[in-house]
This record gives sequence, C-alpha cells and structure tokens, in this order.
Amino acid sequence: MKILFFDIETVPTEQSLKDNGLLESQIKLDEADIIKKLSLAGATSRILCLAYALEPPLDSPVEVIHGDETQIIRSFWKLATETNLFVGHNILDFDLRFIYQRSIINQINPSREIPFARFRNAPVFDTMHEWSRWGREHISLDLLSRALAIPSPKESLDGSKVYPYYCAGRLPEICDYCKRDVETVRQVYRRLTFASIQSPER
Repeated sequence: MKILFFDIETVPTEQSLKDNGLLESQIKLDEADIIKKLSLAGATSRILCLAYALEPPLDSPVEVIHGDETQIIRSFWKLATETNLFVGHNILDFDLRFIYQRSIINQINPSREIPFARFRNAPVFDTMHEWSRWGREHISLDLLSRALAIPSPKESLDGSKVYPYYCAGRLPEICDYCKRDVETVRQVYRRLTFASIQSPER
C-alpha cells in the first residue's frame, strides 16, 4: 500500500492583497488577522510549497516542492495517482480542500477523485479527526505531538509566521518547517495506528 504523508503552506495572492488595500512592504501588526484570513482561503491565497513523503520504502525522505503553483499542483496529482492512503493533519478541512480549489482556479484536472467523506480513515487518514474519533476537539498538531512526546514542528516557526517569513525572503526556512510538519505527522500516524516501528530491511 502506498501512503502519502503531506502538508502545504499558503500565502495570499497579490490580487487579494491589492483588493484589501495591502502591499507587502506596508503590512502592519494590526493587519495580521486579515493576512491570516486571506492565507487560509483558496479564493484569496495560493500554495507556496508542498512537502511530502511517499512510503514504501519505510521512512522515505521528506521532499519539498516549491515555485510555480501550477507545477506544485500537477506534482501533487501525479503523486496521487499511485497513492492508496493520504495522511495529514486537518487535511480534510484544509489541505485537500485547498488543493482542489486551487486546481479549479488554475484549470488543472485532478488525476483522481478523492472522497471527502467523514467518519472513515481511508483513503484519507486525518490525524486531527482520528485523534478525537470524529468529536469536536480540533487539536493542533503542535499540541498533539507534545502529548505524544514527539518533537513539535512548531518550535521555531508556525503558520502565523509563514507570510512574514515569505516577505523577508526566507523561503528555505518555510520549506524546512513544512517538511518538519510532514515528519511529525508520520510519527503521529504511527502512534494513532499502534504501528510498530520496523527497520527498513524488514
């Protein structure tokens, strides 16, 4: 079975910033809430990078794709064609939905249909929902990883800082942060599924 662990980072589009009277060089602290809102909607933001790990092999390295958004989306749908299980944190309500929306905007036909059905763990395993067993607890990856004694990916950077880092030209740090999210999700998934850690040789 092919398992795709993934995460995306997003930033507002230039058009959405202009529509809201914002320019990159003029963003102030009191406008942070507007930036956050713009960054989380497919109609007003774009994919900056996508990090992923495709298993097997077990513990395959985490890769990152960045640059032109259309290429990021096409790369995701290429990966999707060989994926049996999509794993991520809050991917049903954010990452997958966002990728679909940006695919529509960029006129990229998805390579397959991924159901957004609730109360199941295949072909989408959402670690946020699986932790709560589909309750109302929307736990963050930071808090969940800490509860499981897994190093948090949010120690030096979190989602609220992605756009300021982007404006400062710190894309490599954003990509590293995105990769750390994927590695953490992979470890959380193994804890939630009670999977034993096996050596690559096995």
